[in-house]
Amino acid sequence: MRRLPPLNALKMFEASARSLSFSGASEELFVTPSAVSHQVKTLENFLGVELFHRSNRKVTLTPQGEQYLASVKHAFDEIEMATQRLSATQGASVVQISVAPNFLIRWLMPRMSRFRALFPDVELQINASMGLLDFNRTSTDMAVYYGNGEWDDIEVEFLRKVMLVPVCGPGLLQTGPPLEKPSDLANHTLIYVSKRTWEWDNWLKKAGVEFITPKGSMQLSSSQLTTAAAQENLGVALADQTLISREIESGKLVVPFDIPLDTKKAFYLVYRKHRPLTKGMEAFRNWLMDELQE
Repeated sequence: MRRLPPLNALKMFEASARSLSFSGASEELFVTPSAVSHQVKTLENFLGVELFHRSNRKVTLTPQGEQYLASVKHAFDEIEMATQRLSATQGASVVQISVAPNFLIRWLMPRMSRFRALFPDVELQINASMGLLDFNRTSTDMAVYYGNGEWDDIEVEFLRKVMLVPVCGPGLLQTGPPLEKPSDLANHTLIYVSKRTWEWDNWLKKAGVEFITPKGSMQLSSSQLTTAAAQENLGVALADQTLISREIESGKLVVPFDIPLDTKKAFYLVYRKHRPLTKGMEAFRNWLMDELQE
């Protein structure tokens, strides 16, 4: 019969050792700090050694604790990888995905019916989020990130560059001042993403317009809102060509000047490093890349 320590105590020790905090482990495991402390003490009594040095506000690993953590973490990693490999071979059909809101609303949701028609046995559980994930502490399988692709300790697959063009509602062209050349933007309201106000300066410079003082300006917190404001004829915004393709095709948005600005950023598909993909994850990844290529 194997002489194994209490597995629940091992889990709490590993979480506490990673964060060097009983309270941090309690938040991760959804238990009280006192429960974590009690389980770690139970493990220490079982082993007959101290794993942590305890002070008033923090804990540190003893040399024995550091040595034990390396073995416990390796064992947990092996169990997790074996579980993921088994799930992959069984064709797990549920995929949890985190997606940037603008990408989700403007690009992914309108195409979901295509995915469901091709893969009726795969259920996508989608969460809208702008934040970065700790794939070691979340049940999320994959995410779509916006940025420069420089994230550590995750698998990163390039999807598509973000290229910005000016957009406005058709009513603005019908009732407002003409937009025949880029310098005519001086007679209109320019709509900015509040944290990326330089994008208009960069686009104007590329279009050969050194400096203009627009008739008005409007700052909104996200590109999703700036695109919506442009669609309501409130001014001219910069929007990603990929995300507004349906609005352009339907005539809800107009591109007065087809001069794309390369933002040097892109959308990426990310997931935990070295994770074997389930059949559902692989189906979503391949479908996503095929759709973006089109």
